[in-house]
Order: sequence, then structure tokens, then C-alpha cells
Amino acid sequence: MSENTGVALVTGAAHRLGAATARALHARDYRVVVHYRSRQHDADALVAELNELRPGSAVSLQADLADPEEIQRLARQATDYWSRLDVLVNNASVFFPTPTGELRLDDWDRLVNTNLRAPVLLVEHLVEELKLQGGCIVNLIDIYSERPLVDHPVYSATKAALASLTRSWARDLAPEIRTNGVSPGAVLWPENDAEPDSESKKALLQKVPMHRTGEAGDIAGAVTWLVCDAPYVNGQIISVDGGRSISM
Repeated sequence: MSENTGVALVTGAAHRLGAATARALHARDYRVVVHYRSRQHDADALVAELNELRPGSAVSLQADLADPEEIQRLARQATDYWSRLDVLVNNASVFFPTPTGELRLDDWDRLVNTNLRAPVLLVEHLVEELKLQGGCIVNLIDIYSERPLVDHPVYSATKAALASLTRSWARDLAPEIRTNGVSPGAVLWPENDAEPDSESKKALLQKVPMHRTGEAGDIAGAVTWLVCDAPYVNGQIISVDGGRSISM
């Protein structure tokens, strides 16, 4: 494996969309930094899987993205491990309701700090290295950034703000760094609502012109296309939602 092989940091990469994205970038010959907060077993298993395919091509790093000091440490370790960093995928986020009138300050802090402040601080710490490598940033947004989900005003607001930052960074950091976003629709049911009743599923899927959910690979494929195959795409947010965003 050449020392010139690119390196990608994927946050929240131990499972679900993050793990699919790490696998997809690895399949395109990237070395991958698998970030995790608490899922060490899943992260280590993914790293072992990737290193079995290509020895020395993956590493796991732990950090709580709600803690600015741990974010700084993650950025430093991710850059130092292979002495370069080419790609930042801001995938990690938290999702739960905060009905108006019931908001607790610690819920606000958890949502804003993880979903919004963490990507900002990671970019702040990594911007010079990404410029040096002519790298790129891909942010995972959400279709609810444009049409908020009922009883999720803070979550929806964090994703709307991340969408705005995506466009701002696309202007401010170009031409050295490209910045884009991927906005998933109905791809995986939320972990804190993993088995909605069949009627709820049917009602949601009726809003999707393709009448089915997507797969994690659909999101990973969009991220990988932006990283590997779209050198003139900058400042765009691609909705991967089966058309739901045009029919909500």
C-alpha cells in the first residue's frame, strides 16, 4: 500500500451508515479512520474486517464528540496515524424528540454539541491538513433540515445549520477543499424507534414515490461518489430519499 494512498476519517463509523461509508471508501483504496464513541466492539470488528482485506488500512479511534478536548485529540490522532488526512465525513449525530414546551437544557446541549459543534470543531482542527492534501468534506444532513420533523425542532435545526455550513465552507475553503452534503431520507429506522408499527411504516412509505426504504449502501455510494468521482462538484447537498423530499 502506497504512502500516497488517501486517508478518510468517518465519524460515527462503528455501525449503520457510518460503517457502510467506511467500507465503501475502503473499497476505493482509502485508508480509513473509524471513529466511535462507545461501540468499541463494533468498531474493532469493522477494523479487523478491513485490515483482513488490506493489511494496515484501517484503525479505530475513540472520542466523545460532545467534548471539545476529545475532538481536538481525535483530529490530531487521525492526522498523525498515517501522517496525512484527505477526507472528513461528518456522519455522527444523535436523534431524539424535543417537543416544544418540554425541552431540557441537557437535551439541547447533546443535540447541538454533537450534531453541529462537533463538525465545526473538526473542520477547524483539520482545515490546514485538508488544504494541504487538496481534500474534501462530506456532511451527513437530513431531509428534515428543510421540512422539520414533528416534535424534533432542535434536531431539525442542527441539520439545517449543518446544511448552511456546508454551503459556507464550499465557498470559503475552495479551491483547496471541496465541501458537499448527503441528505438521507427513509433509509434506516431510528435506533430509538427501531420497530415502528406496520401502519406507521406504510404511512411513511406512502410519502416516498419509490414506495420503499433505501439501504445504507445508497448513502455510502453517494458519499463515495462525491469523494472519488466528482472533482468539480462543490457546495451541493444530494438528497438520497427515493423522491420523498419532493412529495412531503
